[in-house]
Amino acid sequence: MDLLPDLCDQYPELVKVVEPMFGNFGGREVFGGEMVTIKAYEDNSLVREQVAQPGQGKVLVVDGGGSMRRAMLGDMLAEKAADNGWEGIVIYGCIRDVDAIGETDLGVAALGTHPMKTEKRGLGDLNVELCFGGVTFRPGEYLYADNNGVLVSAEPLEVKD
Repeated sequence: MDLLPDLCDQYPELVKVVEPMFGNFGGREVFGGEMVTIKAYEDNSLVREQVAQPGQGKVLVVDGGGSMRRAMLGDMLAEKAADNGWEGIVIYGCIRDVDAIGETDLGVAALGTHPMKTEKRGLGDLNVELCFGGVTFRPGEYLYADNNGVLVSAEPLEVKD
């Protein structure tokens, strides 16, 4: 299903489209929900904490600073996120364990892949505004993603028939 073209056509004044940069890696090709944000560079300690929380109706947005040197998400954390009901995870950075994540019932968008895990130093900020891809990601607003890209909206959107 192509969700984003329909949302762009129906709500052009409400959507902000992220610059094309993300690949879709998860088992869910279409996902969306209320944003929970993390800003952390090459340290996925907060990602680990958040995917252990209930995530129904939510998308985790991780600003990894665009790092292509470490993976902010692997198969175990993706599986934990899916088990806890998260709709998806968007990472401005890399993931690893690509084949396993592709089998997981979770939307995952990232810049690319890297086999090296991050260090766990407990660093990062939770629920702060993030800016990348020409868009500001605000906690409590909404993100939608499919194979066409990623977009954000200040309010929840639904495709009208």
